[in-house]
Amino acid sequence: MSLRAVLERAFASRSELDDAAERSEAVEAGCTPISGLEPRTRVRVTGVLRSVTVRPREGVQAFEAELYDGSGAITLVFLGRRDVPGVEAGRHLVVEGLVADLDGGRVIFNPRYELRVGA
Repeated sequence: MSLRAVLERAFASRSELDDAAERSEAVEAGCTPISGLEPRTRVRVTGVLRSVTVRPREGVQAFEAELYDGSGAITLVFLGRRDVPGVEAGRHLVVEGLVADLDGGRVIFNPRYELRVGA
């Protein structure tokens, strides 16, 4: 490890270290970084859920969760659901689905998901 890398790590904030760890885990899992997602592409991403909410969307109840991987965030929308078993803030997930562009943000509707253990 270079001196520069050692110094950057020594002076990095906890948030920066957490972000780096999330990015590293995403690469190790063979997932696409959220920051590089393009609309209308099928992807596999992983990260930690920062928030979950229930709100109506187009007149249909929807359970929404924000997935963060250290490079960016994407909203997961489960249409017609008030809750999704195991999906709660702080959990780590691997998610697969089709990326959509909605109101300037990236969204995956009704994704397939796996709960990650020990992350």
